[in-house]
Amino acid sequence: MNSSKHTELANHAWSVADLLRGDYRQSDYGKVILPFLVLRRLECVLEPTREKVAETAARFKGQEIDTDHFLRRASGHSFYNTSSLTLRKIAGDASNAAANLQVYVGGFSPNAREVMEKYEFAQQIRKLDSANLLYQVIGKFTDLDLRPEVVPNHNMGYIFEELIRRFSEQSNETAGEHFTPREVIKLMVNLLIAPDGDALSLPGVVRTVMDPACGTGGMLSAAEDHIKSYNDDATVEVYGQELNPESWAICRSDLMIKEQDPENIAFGNSFSDDGHKREKFDYLLANPPFGVEWKKIKEEVEYEHENVGASGRFGAGLPRITDGSLLFLQHMISKMKPVDVRGGGGSRIAIVFNGSPLFSGAAGSGESEIRRWILENDWLEAIVALPDQLFYNTGISTYFWILTNRKDAQHKGKVVLLDARDQWVRMRKSLGDKRKELGDGTAGKPDHIGAITRLYGDAVAAASDPEHAMHSKVKVFDNTAFGYQRITVEQPLKLRFELTEETLAALLASKPVQKWAEERFLPREPELAAKAKARRKLTDEEEVRFRKLAAAEAHVLRDALHPLLGAQWATRSEAQIAVRNAMAEAGVQGPAGAPFTKTLRDTAGVRDPEGELQTLKGGEPEPDSELRTYENVPLGEDVEEYVRREVHPYAPDAWIDHTKVKVGYEIPFTQHFYVYEPPRSLTEIDGELKALDAEIQKLLGEIAE
Repeated sequence: MNSSKHTELANHAWSVADLLRGDYRQSDYGKVILPFLVLRRLECVLEPTREKVAETAARFKGQEIDTDHFLRRASGHSFYNTSSLTLRKIAGDASNAAANLQVYVGGFSPNAREVMEKYEFAQQIRKLDSANLLYQVIGKFTDLDLRPEVVPNHNMGYIFEELIRRFSEQSNETAGEHFTPREVIKLMVNLLIAPDGDALSLPGVVRTVMDPACGTGGMLSAAEDHIKSYNDDATVEVYGQELNPESWAICRSDLMIKEQDPENIAFGNSFSDDGHKREKFDYLLANPPFGVEWKKIKEEVEYEHENVGASGRFGAGLPRITDGSLLFLQHMISKMKPVDVRGGGGSRIAIVFNGSPLFSGAAGSGESEIRRWILENDWLEAIVALPDQLFYNTGISTYFWILTNRKDAQHKGKVVLLDARDQWVRMRKSLGDKRKELGDGTAGKPDHIGAITRLYGDAVAAASDPEHAMHSKVKVFDNTAFGYQRITVEQPLKLRFELTEETLAALLASKPVQKWAEERFLPREPELAAKAKARRKLTDEEEVRFRKLAAAEAHVLRDALHPLLGAQWATRSEAQIAVRNAMAEAGVQGPAGAPFTKTLRDTAGVRDPEGELQTLKGGEPEPDSELRTYENVPLGEDVEEYVRREVHPYAPDAWIDHTKVKVGYEIPFTQHFYVYEPPRSLTEIDGELKALDAEIQKLLGEIAE
C-alpha cells in the first residue's frame, strides 16, 4: 500500500471530527476516533474466524473451564470476540445502538476489553448516544475496509500514527505529553541501531526492544521499522510500560492492530511496579518526562536503594526528588543483556535528556554517583547535543545519551561528544514550543538525520583528524576525563582580640553568662528556682521576672568589664587574663571554665592575617570556616601538587582536609564546544551609535516638518 492510500484511510477516519464538532473539544476527538478505529480493525481481522469462534464458544458454554486459550486458538489471534453483533448491525438499529455496542464490546477477550476501559469507551458511548451521534459515528467506520489483505499491519500502524499526530497538533499540551517528533525518533533509532547493521541482516534474527516510558508507542514502532529495513524477515518483539491510561491504550491498540503481542505493554509506574521484572532486552530507548518529581513513589524507590542495593536498579544513587530522569536510565541499565564470554549478547540504550543530568549534583551527590557508576563501568558510548525548540512542550536544549555494555574496540574506555545543535531548519508553522525540525532530505530539506548518523559512525576518526570537515563538531574523551576530586582547602584561623560595645553585648547574651547569672539569683528565689529546675513552664509574669533578674546579674558583669572597652590584645591568653583581672578588681566572681573562655574567644576575636594562630587540642591549626574553599582537581592528578601549584602562591599555609575528599563526575558538554568570540571594537560600536543618532535626528526632523 502506498502512502497516499493510508493517508486516504486516515482522512476517512478523521472525517468523523465533522460530526463531533460542537459536542467535543478538538483535543478530545481522539477519545472517539481512536477506539472506534481499533474496533473496526479488530472486527476486520477477526472476520474470517468469526464462525469458528462462535462454534467454540457454543461448545464450551456452561462448562466450568477457562475457555480463553481455546477461543484464542479458534480466532488465530491473541484476541477474539464471541458476540454475534457487528458494527454494521449496530449502526442499523439506531434506537438500540448504545446497548448493542456495549454488548459487542463485552464480547471481546479480556485484553481487548481492558484497552477499551482505558479509553473510557463506555463513557464515550453514553456521551455520543445522548447527543444522538452514536449510530452516525458507527456508520462512518463501517465504511472503512481495514482487512489485513487490504491494509497490512505495517500500514495500519502508519494510519494509527498519522491520526495520533493530528490529535497532537490539535492540542499542544497533549502533544508534549504523548508525542515525540517523528524526525527525532528516527535519528534516535538510527544512532541506537546503526552499529548493528551487519548482525541484523542475518537470516532468522530476533531482537527485543523496550521503552519504559513508551507513551503511544512511537519509538517502539520506529525501532521495529528500522530493524525491518535491514531484514524484512527479522522477528522484532516490542515491550513497553506506560503510566498514562490513554497513552497505554493507544500503544496497546497499535500492537493489536499490527499483530504484535499487546500483553508486552504493561500499565503502571516503571519504578514502583516494574511490568517486566527479570526481563532483558537487546535495545532500550526512552524519552522520559523532563524534570518530573518522583515524590509519589519515593518510599518504594528508597526502599529498593537501601535494601537491595547493587542487586537492584537504584543501587548507584538517587537523584534529587524533583527530577527522576536518571532513575529511568538506571532502570534501563538493569535490563541490559549480559555479554557472554565470546563477546555476544549485550544491549544498547538511547535516552533523551535535558541538560540537567550532565552536571547537576556536586561530588558525592546521587546524580554524581550515578554518572560515576556509568562511566566507571564504561557504558556511556556517546552524548549528542540536539537543537533547542525541537520538542512540543519545551524549547530547551536536549541530548541523546547512548549507552552499551558491548562497546567495540575503538570506543572502549572513551566517550564521544557530538555537537548537532546547528543541524535544523525552521518550521513553516510552529507547534507549541516546537519551531525547529531535523531535515531528512525530503521535500527539499537538508538531510540532517543522515549527516548526524554518518558523523556518529565516523566520530572517532573525525575527532582525531583536524582536516575532517566535521572535526570541530565531535570530540572523544577518556572516561576519566569527566571525573574530578572535590577537595576541601583549609586555612588557619588567626585572631587578634578587642572588646567593643558589640562584642561585650554578644558576650553578655551568651549561654555561659546567662547560666552564670541564673546561678547567682536563683538561690534567692526558691519558688522560681524550683520551677526552673523542674523545667516547668513559667507563667508570663514569672518569665518577665526571670528575665529581669538575669539581666540585672549580667549588668553587674557588664559594669565590671566596661573599663576594658576599646582595649586590644594580641593573644587569647592576654585577653582572658585582662577579663579575669577586671572582674577581680570589681569584686565580681564572674563566669569561668572552658565554655566561657571559648565564648570570650569567639566574641572578642577578630580575624587578622597577622593575628595569633588558633590551635585545636592536639596542637594542629584550627581551620577558619570563612576562608574554607573547595577545588575540583582532575581525576588522577596529585591533589597535593595541585595545591602547591594553584593555592600556595596565594595562601602558603593552606592545607587539604583529606577526610573530606570526594570523587565526582560531570560532563560539561557546552564547555568543550565553546568558541570564544572577541567583543567588537569600541570604534565599531561608536560608529553604530553615531549612525543611529543621525537616523533618529533625521526622523525627528521629518516629524517637525
